Formats: sequence, C-alpha cells, structure tokens
Amino acid sequence: MTSNPDARPQTTVLHWHVHGSWSTAFVQGPHRYLLPTLPERGPWGGGRPAAWTWPDAAVEVSPEQIAAAADEIDVVVLQRPEEIDLVERWTGRRPGVDLPAVFVEHNTPRGDAPATRHPLAERDDIPVVHVTHFNALMWDCGRAPVHVVEHGVLDPGHRYTGELDRAAVVVNEPVRRHRVTGTDLLAGFADTIGLDVYGIGSERLPEAVHHPAVQIGGDLPQARMHAELARRRLYLHPIRWTSLGLALIEAMMLGMPVVGLATAEAAVSVPDDAGVVATDPAVLHDAIRTYRADPDLARAHGARGREIALERWSVDRFLDDWDRVLAAVAGDIPSSAPLGSNHAAAGAVAVPL
Repeated sequence: MTSNPDARPQTTVLHWHVHGSWSTAFVQGPHRYLLPTLPERGPWGGGRPAAWTWPDAAVEVSPEQIAAAADEIDVVVLQRPEEIDLVERWTGRRPGVDLPAVFVEHNTPRGDAPATRHPLAERDDIPVVHVTHFNALMWDCGRAPVHVVEHGVLDPGHRYTGELDRAAVVVNEPVRRHRVTGTDLLAGFADTIGLDVYGIGSERLPEAVHHPAVQIGGDLPQARMHAELARRRLYLHPIRWTSLGLALIEAMMLGMPVVGLATAEAAVSVPDDAGVVATDPAVLHDAIRTYRADPDLARAHGARGREIALERWSVDRFLDDWDRVLAAVAGDIPSSAPLGSNHAAAGAVAVPL
C-alpha cells in the first residue's frame, strides 16, 4: 500500500531508522529515503531494519555518501535533537537554516508534563510534528510551528479468532519502564484472565511480575506476533504514559477487542463499540469478564475496531499527510495550507504549519 506516486514530485529525504513501525509506514511513500548507516550500526547508523521488509527507495548511505549527495537532499526528518548537529557535520548544511527540516516527536513529555519545554521550543525554523493530538497538547513547543500527523499502520489483515481464552499484551522494556507501561498492574489483571506478554525485553518480566497466569511471548518477528495476538480473546493495553502504541492499532486492525487504560491518546481512540477504556481498573476487569463470557460480543467489537482503525490510521492517509508536510517544509506549497490529521470524533484539530 503506497501513496499515489504521481501526486507529487519525488523528494529526497534524509532520516534515521529510529522507530521501526513508524518508519516502516513512512518509507512506503513515493520518495527517496536516505538512511544513515555506520559499520557498527548502532543508534546513529542503523540503516535498514532486519525485522521489516522495506521498499528499494529506502537506501542505506554512509556519512561519506551523505556528504557527497548533500546538495541533493531536499529535507531532513529529525527524530532526536542530536541529529541536528550530526546532519550539519555530515552535510555542511544547517537543518532549519539552509536545509529544510522537520522534527518528529514520538513521545509524551517527561517530568512535569504540562510545563515540559520541547528541545526545539526556542526555534521557529524547524516545525515539530507530533504523532498524536494529546502529545501536541501536552508539550510546550514555544516558538516552534506545531503540526500533527497521526500514525499510519500497514494492515496485517482481519485475522482474529479469539480461540484462546487469554489476553495479549505488547509492551517494550516492561521492567525498566515499569509504572509507565503499567507493569505493576499486570498481576492484578492476571487474576481475571491469563496474560501473554510480548515485546522487547519481555523476557525479563519475571523480575517484576510473579504470577502463574502471566506467560512470556517474547520479542517475535512482527508477522508471527500478529498471528499469536489474533488467537487471544482480547488485547489488553495497560499503558499509563506513552504515545498511542502502534501495537494497539495493529490489534484493532487484526479484529481484536481492546481493554485498556483511558490515558493519553488511547482515551479517544477506542469507541464503546470497539472495546472498553477506563481509568477505574474495576471497570476493565468487568470488561474482561464480559469478553470471556461472550465470544460473539468480542468478535463484533473487534470487527468494529478494525473498521475504525482502517479509516483513521491507514497508510494512505498517513502518507498523504506527510507528503503535504514535506512539500510545505521544502517550500513547494504555501505554509498556510491546512495540513495533518483531523478527527472530529476525537475532538481533535490539526495545527497548521
């Protein structure tokens, strides 16, 4: 699934592979994507990922190749503040000054969230693009132009069977992040339904959670994980404080009903006919018992969730939004043009560049 390649001219985009699922959707567009690659790989030169299949337009380039092609780069999509200096060192061009740039903020603010200043808050030459409206609301971005492009997710297909009377959970680094990811809540949920926990670092979960009904699914390749999730009766989202998890969206696309905390963007992402989100754990436990007792209801809510997810988080919509952002930043369309994701059902509005 890709955006219409004839809709806009091809753009050469420099960006790092930082967030695998987000980047997998991003590189489906009609552009040329340069991915910094170092011999040791690592955070500043990871190149193409091994876990996903990407199109040929996503090209690995060394710092030397980036320097040689510096004048061909139309825009840099930044995701970490350190990349600003790195781009200047490798290209001789300053992001936001003589190289068009945009900064993707994947995360909720930390610390005193309502008062947390974004690292780019003192700059007005690099727009900040948030992945959820909640994040845009919570970050203090100061002078930086603010924009929202909601996630795009490749459709894994309607694969739900719900044959296993258990709940699936996907969380990365549940021990290190603990209360952020709701790890402390898992034992309580396991009193109501058995849990199968997947994700990076999930093998360490026994260090923090001791319950016989909690099983470790591990960090599986995406296709295999999707197959396993779809066999579980429901998807449990215990996350307190992160951006909207792509795994939650993928679960909805699989046709799974969702039970989760009504925190951050999840609070406006799962309608009543697609699952249950609440801040009272007792409400969530009741929802779990209901789905366990009524597989037909679970199936119906999952099917409705899939319809919602395919409409709101389609890759085509995501790529169209990003085409407009890249064109605006590169100066190909007026900066006052309306851009981004707008979902009236969630009470959300896009903030134009």
